[in-house]
Amino acid sequence: MQSKLIWQHDDWPHLVITQANVTQSLLMARQRQGELVGKARAIGLGQTGSAVQEVLFQEVMATSAIEGENLNPAAVRSSVMRKLGFEPPTGSARSRQVDDLVDVIQDAIIGFDQPLDHDRLFRWQAALFPSGYSGLQRIAVGKYRQHTDPMQIVSGLPGKEVVHFTAPPSARLGLEMDKFLQWFGQTAPGAARGAELDGIARAAMAHVWFETIHPFEDGNGRIGRAIVDMAMAQDLGAPARLFSLSSQMLKDRKGYYEALSAAQHGSTDVSAWVQWFARALGQACVAASALLDAAAEKSRFWATHSQVTLNERQRKVIQRLLDEGNGGFLGGLNVQKYIKMTGTSKPTATRDLGDLVRYGLLRVRGQGKAVRYEVVVPGWGLSE
Repeated sequence: MQSKLIWQHDDWPHLVITQANVTQSLLMARQRQGELVGKARAIGLGQTGSAVQEVLFQEVMATSAIEGENLNPAAVRSSVMRKLGFEPPTGSARSRQVDDLVDVIQDAIIGFDQPLDHDRLFRWQAALFPSGYSGLQRIAVGKYRQHTDPMQIVSGLPGKEVVHFTAPPSARLGLEMDKFLQWFGQTAPGAARGAELDGIARAAMAHVWFETIHPFEDGNGRIGRAIVDMAMAQDLGAPARLFSLSSQMLKDRKGYYEALSAAQHGSTDVSAWVQWFARALGQACVAASALLDAAAEKSRFWATHSQVTLNERQRKVIQRLLDEGNGGFLGGLNVQKYIKMTGTSKPTATRDLGDLVRYGLLRVRGQGKAVRYEVVVPGWGLSE
């Protein structure tokens, strides 16, 4: 006999956690988060630093990739730069779909202290589907689903479909979403019930609750992860985007879906899901900490060479090497790759590279056809 879905239990939607089961996971995640916040404050990158750009870029790419949608990285980078007040390179790719998704993700963070209500969710979902279509299928946009057919998560070929989950019927959505939004407001930090619930546990519970209701015809996953972003910003009390939880979920996409599905097919005790979520958040913070280290390394590099005058070609190549990190890109930098990256002639490329070596920004490895150039950063590359 098939077990009840979480929303079919009599005590739904009163989600609970068993403190003894989640305490250790939450403490570990909180420690990783605290280390990351402390490092960010010590570095003083601010909210518009290169690391923040990279985290937002990763979040946009990952939250779509989880849904099987691969965005144009160049369009995402240029959109992120514009959103954070930077001027993207001339001729950068641009996509309204990407711009709208960036707007939704940023609105969840920047407007963390504004109420989450029906209208705000409608605007987020409408921004994800400006044409009114999801692929070739016309969908309800800017409103909750209204169809009488069951809302099901299905995989497999036609005739051999596997139903993974069935959401509450459309007729219940008004009441379901009223309860969810009321809970989200009442448990926010500073609210009457805000002190009762750990902020990380609250974000995890919000995500599984929203994904269980699955109120829209499409876009539920991306909006559900935006709600997580908002909950975590509320927990920090600042519009901070220091880590990309979606990137970690994408790395363990199978585990993410399995943990979410297990919670949706169990009782209203969602302790196991909160444990998985806390571990994922801790891992996301560790990855973000490495990103902050790399950003600080780049800042020190440019400060060290601030008196050196570089042309646009040289600056572009050096930045690319820094972005690739220790070891540079596959095969290393040589004259031919410099020509391809900058579109310049061989004599100019040779001269540019020679100047960069003379200025101390690059060093040479190998001889003859095996010559490669490495960016000079302490601790990077082969030992002297």
